[in-house]
Amino acid sequence: MIITSQKPFSDIIEYVKNDKKIFLIGCNICATICRTGGEEELKKMKKLLVERGKTVTGTVVLDPACSIVEIKRFYRKHINEIKSADALVSFACGGGTQAVAETIEGSKVFPGNDTLFQGEIAKYTLREREFRQRCSLCGDCMLAVTGGICPVTRCPKGLINGPCGGTKDGKCEVDKDLECVWLTIYERLKQMNKLDEMKVIREPRDHSKSRKPQNISVR
Repeated sequence: MIITSQKPFSDIIEYVKNDKKIFLIGCNICATICRTGGEEELKKMKKLLVERGKTVTGTVVLDPACSIVEIKRFYRKHINEIKSADALVSFACGGGTQAVAETIEGSKVFPGNDTLFQGEIAKYTLREREFRQRCSLCGDCMLAVTGGICPVTRCPKGLINGPCGGTKDGKCEVDKDLECVWLTIYERLKQMNKLDEMKVIREPRDHSKSRKPQNISVR
């Protein structure tokens, strides 16, 4: 899932300082789980904006915000509320916000969130949620030879041929609170009887596979 954090309200109110009427957009998947753009967050944001003299013409939580098909569907349903707004504020990820901006032509669209990383849910309770970055979307996945653990993301140096010389007592020299991921990979490969994988020198990653921007069609 895409991990986001909500921008400071001071930034958001600055974006819309010249706009009287605002329409708020959230996302029912990633942003809702991150508590940055679900129903509750939009209610709180609406209250804050109204207290600053703004009029909120409407709110919607898309399912999901990165789906152009979903955006077109909700636009037809809320067209009057959207057209009456001076600006839209999207509390989705960067991808969702851009999808909204590209689909609803003629509207000003501002981001309400910062997009942090693609991650996994490590803890999910009513009181606390924890997310961990596990993938860099590099387009050149090597999980098959590292026991299903990504050194590109989980090693601060992105090393692909084993640990550096700074590892001490199983800890990373960049972050002393961080376990050396290559030690974790070693232990995983040992359990799988695949330690020979660590003897293979890997060629430099093919960065052309992560070129930007990309489009893909699936049939």
